[in-house]
Amino acid sequence: MFLKSEFEGRQAAKSYDCTSIQIVIRKMTVNKTWWKQKVGLVLLLLILFLADIAFGSTTISMGDIIASILNRSLSDYEDIVWQFRIPKALTCILAGSALATGGLMMQSIFRNPLAGPDVLGLSSGASLMVAMVLLTGKSGNQLLQLVSTSPWSLVIAASIGGMMVFALIILISQFIKDNTSLLIIGLMISAATSSIVGILQYISKAEDLQAFFIWSMGTVGNTSWTEIKVLAAIVAIGLSIAILSQKSLNTWLLGENYSRSLGVNINRSRFWIVASTGLLAGGVTAFCGPIAFVGLAVPHLVRLAVPTSNHKILLPFVMMAGACLLLLCDLLSQLPGHTRVLPLNAITSLMGAPLVIWMVIRNKQIRI
Repeated sequence: MFLKSEFEGRQAAKSYDCTSIQIVIRKMTVNKTWWKQKVGLVLLLLILFLADIAFGSTTISMGDIIASILNRSLSDYEDIVWQFRIPKALTCILAGSALATGGLMMQSIFRNPLAGPDVLGLSSGASLMVAMVLLTGKSGNQLLQLVSTSPWSLVIAASIGGMMVFALIILISQFIKDNTSLLIIGLMISAATSSIVGILQYISKAEDLQAFFIWSMGTVGNTSWTEIKVLAAIVAIGLSIAILSQKSLNTWLLGENYSRSLGVNINRSRFWIVASTGLLAGGVTAFCGPIAFVGLAVPHLVRLAVPTSNHKILLPFVMMAGACLLLLCDLLSQLPGHTRVLPLNAITSLMGAPLVIWMVIRNKQIRI
């Protein structure tokens, strides 16, 4: 009797697993184009892009914006539009799409709704190197002093820190077969680097501490056209890898064992997904600082608005939604009519958190 009941229990569990997998696969293969949502999101992106250019300490009319874009000589706001407003808006689009895509990939591979692009410790590594440049002052070693004299000092420092952590994560991933262990290691690296940053903050001078605090709040308004070109190249490579990995991302939702049974090379797939997230999160942190919440919130908002698990559909929506959210947050941080600009990270959290809470309560659930 005992053997019979145990056999029946295993068969029932197996049947339940098969049913669950069939449901997930059915969600992935639903033939919907979602063209209305796509058109609406593209229009929203265009409206927010123009609004972000128009509003600020100096409000520019739509006619002057169009004149500046089409023919610079026809507008009195040529320098403001081309040297500050347009680069800032383009940076929002690049950074928002990159962070949102990185968050989607991390939530899919770890099957954890709280995962974001910073769970691997890349942002913390970048923050550590920037802290060593800004907080050590003249007491730093010769290498840090050499970096700090460069006009790209913070970008170079953040890139070095992010690449060091990225290389460490890639090396560890070759020896660890469990994604949960990799997630824990990434969180521990973040904790360790944050502790070192805390020590540097404690012993630093007030003016150095203020400079680091301003950088840590995130900004999209300090990028030049040259920096935008470099950031665009990094984001393009990261997004291309993400698009090529969309099939393996779908299989990761079924679990590691089922992915392997479907013919996915687990180690190679994990390497490219981590590499893509590293490029996206590291590049944005290097040029814009650690921008929070976008990578965590946007994938959930998209899933609630477009209920599908197919990454072929999710990825374009997540890219556009991330750009829209960061443009909206930057627009709200401008305080139209005032010269003061609010911290970007504060706006992203204040805007995103209530929106996610409202949509979760409205839909009564949240999915991965």
